[in-house]
Amino acid sequence: MSALVNPVTTWSQTSSVKDFQGLRSRSILPISFYLSKPTKKPINFSSNTLSAILTKEETKSSEKIPTFDFKKYMLEKANSVNKALEDAVSLRDPLKIHESMRYSLLAGGKRVRPMLCIAACELVGGDESTAMPAACAVEMIHTMSLMHDDLPVWTTTICAEIYGEDVAVLAGDALLAFSFEHIAIATKGVSSERIVRVIGELAKCIGSEGLVAGQVVDICSEGMTEVGLDHLEFIHLHKTAALLEGSVVLGAILGGANDDEVEKLRKFARNIGLLFQVVDDILDVTKSSQELGKTAGKDLVADKTTYPKLLGIEKSREFAEKLNREAQEQLVGFDSVRAAPLIALANYIAYRDN
Repeated sequence: MSALVNPVTTWSQTSSVKDFQGLRSRSILPISFYLSKPTKKPINFSSNTLSAILTKEETKSSEKIPTFDFKKYMLEKANSVNKALEDAVSLRDPLKIHESMRYSLLAGGKRVRPMLCIAACELVGGDESTAMPAACAVEMIHTMSLMHDDLPVWTTTICAEIYGEDVAVLAGDALLAFSFEHIAIATKGVSSERIVRVIGELAKCIGSEGLVAGQVVDICSEGMTEVGLDHLEFIHLHKTAALLEGSVVLGAILGGANDDEVEKLRKFARNIGLLFQVVDDILDVTKSSQELGKTAGKDLVADKTTYPKLLGIEKSREFAEKLNREAQEQLVGFDSVRAAPLIALANYIAYRDN
């Protein structure tokens, strides 16, 4: 099995899970009002005057610390992506294959990967329309991975039940092929050099050294009695984090990021990708099925190797906080307003309840 797992030759490891650092404390300072000199006459504030002063101070405060509505942002981006996907994969001949593609692709979801692509593009000065073809492409590939991962050879997929296993396989293949075509022909206002770079990046992150590598090692690990932390991290960095990383990097390249910015965002995405899995493992053993909205304790019943199994609950939580902190550290130096969606997403992944 060791021959299958050699993270050094492909994707670099994240920080070691040993020697966790504590969270930095943050102090919140109260807002105070000061008068420069004492006055001889008492100051009489009418209710209207006081209200005006407080309103002015609240306005100043809100200007200094702008709020970010993450839920609203996610809904807006999801709606934009859904419309773009609807337009991209239209019904045409052969009808059955395109119906199958649309059935799986338009089934709904949070559209986290497209959102990451768009947010990264906007972070470095690009806009949504520039990133949208790539954002759609990563969602097509994510859908393909679910369709293939859920085929009857592993479990049962609704698409395979409705259209047949053979058509479900071909629909996934078609989405994979079309994802690259869509980037190539639909991306506007970006140099051909950057588009070629994006296509190469996407191919690498989902191929035999990316997402597929994680899936293969995961399959080959079934039934193994000893799976260490490095082995587990390799699986999740590839199977889960690879496409998240690709989503962010694609957006950054299309938005005009320089090489240093691309690498910072690559590290950010890799950390939140691993963070997602660590939190998922914790929730599986700490929440009920009702709270999760899915069957809890599946990993425990299947005797699957997880972070809580190897580290324990508390150490797994510390590792999750460390990953979140290190992810957000990669965003230091970027415009804080433009970075807000990525910061909010990292916190959402870290502190979600299901």
